[in-house]
Amino acid sequence: MKHPITQSALSIAVAASALLGLAACSDPGASAAPAAANTSGTKTFNLTPQQDRVSVTKDPAAAALVPDEIKKDGKLTVAVALGTAPLGLYATDNKTPIGNEVDVAIAVAQSLGLEADIVPVAWADWPLGVASGKYEAVISNVTVTEERKLKFDFATYREDVLGFYATTDSPITKVESAADVAGKKVIVGSGTNQEAILLAWDKENVAKGLAPVEFQYYDDDSASTLAMQSGRADLTFGPNPSGAYKAATDGKSKLVGIVDGGWPLSASIAVTTEKGNGFAVAAQAGLNHLISDGSYAKILDKWGLSSEAVKESELNPPGLPAS
Repeated sequence: MKHPITQSALSIAVAASALLGLAACSDPGASAAPAAANTSGTKTFNLTPQQDRVSVTKDPAAAALVPDEIKKDGKLTVAVALGTAPLGLYATDNKTPIGNEVDVAIAVAQSLGLEADIVPVAWADWPLGVASGKYEAVISNVTVTEERKLKFDFATYREDVLGFYATTDSPITKVESAADVAGKKVIVGSGTNQEAILLAWDKENVAKGLAPVEFQYYDDDSASTLAMQSGRADLTFGPNPSGAYKAATDGKSKLVGIVDGGWPLSASIAVTTEKGNGFAVAAQAGLNHLISDGSYAKILDKWGLSSEAVKESELNPPGLPAS
């Protein structure tokens, strides 16, 4: 079980963010809109259709685990929701899917001797599509939950991490426990797991006689950004990939704390497949091949997600309990 990051680990994460532009539940939350290409930030992301993707080799042992029904056409149909950088978005030609999830999908397919067929979908549509066999997998920031495990199988490939961000000139340097948000004006997505965490922390603070959190909600990312830059809000709290991408590209915000997406439990992001069709076992083997040969680390580094890497892919790990 993981708790809010320790101060030493936070220092490492902040340093890494400055060097690499570090960047996940389903809802992208407060800072989800894709940022433009870097003009004044610390990292430039390639958003063109020409991606120069990480070279991947086939793992024969992993490929042998692919169910015959999936391997017969030589393709792996993968659903990916687009619209949240750096996870999934359209390139500058407005038609080519790019992003971390796209690269992971292509790499997993190649490790299994298959060609990835990337299908852009609305996030809410993947469960029916996977359960019906329309999509052979979804790789789109899907968190493992016990409820989802009733219908789907999972092979993990990222930690589910939430991030607190402040403006670069903010006096706030760390958020690692409930007391650090007491009296702060915090932007958070309504109905998200990050809001649930913040509500729990606020309840703890109020019980201790500390100042309550001032919750702020914005449907529009530009309004959220304006509130931060004008000083009307102190912090944003949302999925770390989108927050870190934004910080890296515009240079106007900084990471001040990270919290496990399933706080106080651990949460994992996973390749999601139809339950019982056998593909999750192959996906796990393919991912572990990518991890062992270093290509997995290169993909995450490319998109600023090194802080969310897993040491190995797990098959159907404990998921977040039903709320």
